[in-house]
Amino acid sequence: MSTFSASPKDGAIWITGASEGIGKSVAEAFATEGFTVYASARSKDKLDVLASGSYGSGKIIALPLDVTDRKANRKAVDTIVAAEGAIAACILNAGTFRPVRGKAINLEDFDFTINVNVNGVLNGMAPAVEAMKEAGQGQVAIVSSVAGYGGLPKNAAYGISKAGLINMCESLKFDFDKMNIKIQVICPGFIDTPLTKKNDFPMPFLMDVDEAAQRVVSGMKTNRFEIIFPKRFIYMLKFVNIWCYPVYFWMVRKFTGG
Repeated sequence: MSTFSASPKDGAIWITGASEGIGKSVAEAFATEGFTVYASARSKDKLDVLASGSYGSGKIIALPLDVTDRKANRKAVDTIVAAEGAIAACILNAGTFRPVRGKAINLEDFDFTINVNVNGVLNGMAPAVEAMKEAGQGQVAIVSSVAGYGGLPKNAAYGISKAGLINMCESLKFDFDKMNIKIQVICPGFIDTPLTKKNDFPMPFLMDVDEAAQRVVSGMKTNRFEIIFPKRFIYMLKFVNIWCYPVYFWMVRKFTGG
């Protein structure tokens, strides 16, 4: 098992989906701890505002890209390694959500969601891991979701993508451990972000985004494979999903109005 945890002397941190939400708050938190953070997203304007902040001994550098562009991801990794010597950690956070209802299944919603949430992760992870192999160490954190543990209303496309990321991380861990690359999967519950503001149902245990970011930062300093928050909500969902489907479906309907 790899026990490597990135520190500022090990190299930079690269975060995708960093223009808003959890990604933005995590970038600010790590920069405040003295890291050089490369922040990626499609919105250059938002990244420039983020990079203009004051973070003590740390800093944020805007690195705009579209995660679905494979060549752009490789170029980003090359840029970071050339400037900083190494990528100590990458947090692949970029994601999207399109509601899917059983009464009107649109295959384009599935294609779009999987392309961003799964292929967008793979496009960044593959070149980052190559760079980490050369350095002999590294840390990869993949942002999944509580939706990856069990079906939720309107989450058919989103749930596929997030469940797939969990399985992928579980599978890769065996080889990554041998390469001294720590891989972790981050599974938040409902976090108060622009993405969840699109939800039109009650969100139990809704967590502030800055608190969620601190959970990510503290979790990445541990050797836990799974970083989850809020724990009581996720443990409850996981337990009833494994234990009893009738109870799971009843509980989800009760909490979400689904």
